[in-house]
Amino acid sequence: MTEFKLTRRQFGLLAASAAAAGLLPIPARAANGSLVAATFPGNWEDAYRRVLTPLVSEAGYDLTIAPALAQDQLAKVMASPGAPAYDTLLMSPGQMAIALENDLIQKIDTSRLSNWSKLDPAFQGEYGPTVTVEVNGIAYNPDLVPAPKGYADLFENPAYAGKVSWTGFGSNTAVMAYTQLAKIYGSGPEDMDAVFKLFADHPENLAGVVDSTNSQMSLYQQGEIAVFMCSTGNVAKLKSLGLNAEFVHPETGSPAAPVNIHLTKGSNNLDAAYAYMDAAISQAAQEQLTLPPTEMFPTNMDVALTPGIEAFVTRDTIPSLVYPDWALINKNRPDWIRAFDALVMG
Repeated sequence: MTEFKLTRRQFGLLAASAAAAGLLPIPARAANGSLVAATFPGNWEDAYRRVLTPLVSEAGYDLTIAPALAQDQLAKVMASPGAPAYDTLLMSPGQMAIALENDLIQKIDTSRLSNWSKLDPAFQGEYGPTVTVEVNGIAYNPDLVPAPKGYADLFENPAYAGKVSWTGFGSNTAVMAYTQLAKIYGSGPEDMDAVFKLFADHPENLAGVVDSTNSQMSLYQQGEIAVFMCSTGNVAKLKSLGLNAEFVHPETGSPAAPVNIHLTKGSNNLDAAYAYMDAAISQAAQEQLTLPPTEMFPTNMDVALTPGIEAFVTRDTIPSLVYPDWALINKNRPDWIRAFDALVMG
């Protein structure tokens, strides 16, 4: 029997999926090589393909956007650290800490990024630039439910019974909400037994558990749910589709997560990777990404906030958002995932 082995590049291209390949434009073939960039699926995938592919192509490189959740990016790179599936990773601080512990990413040479000086210093990480800050809270349909005050309202106000959707602890958005609930109902963010008891006491909320925020977006569009934990970007996307959706800052504060591009150790094409990073923090790209359907907070100081973004967050309020203790989350997350899955499965 003939044995087939996928090269790292072939694997990355497969991970990008046939849909991705079908949507890619056909630029003049790059003379300098190609890049496989891991990107969150859904809104991020669409936006980065639409906005960054032409900019990277202009720099002389082919860009393949490979959609994968941060946890899945980690798993694939850890599976083959000597020949990583991706040249760059897109992650929040929780996954970045794991990538560092496992020696999967490397420090960057900032002199190779022409737009580096345009970043707010808070977003100039030695392991890669912050491209936006995701602000999290609660999305709701004002046609179906009143505006929630916060996370506790979703369990204590009968108006939300059976209308709220949650996801598992693999989701950053979900785990940030759960640590907030643990502070409200327990002794602190680590007291997840209090959250599991809360769900056990409210089985109507377990009926709305699905596998991802993307699934929640679909359920919301179909009118099957009225509330879910989200980022402001999720609400921007729903509004762009013509749906009635609003965002609420929880009364206990809005969890937030910087999103960073990291350079994978063993990347085959460093020049292309730097071109991609530079495009992502450029004024040209971030101005487009501040518009619907993404409305991403820009980290490039030359990019003005739109009224839509300023309705949720300003540059002055970014430091006051709730930034979780990712070391605590990473330490407990596997156990929390198992406990939550067991609870959902009954």
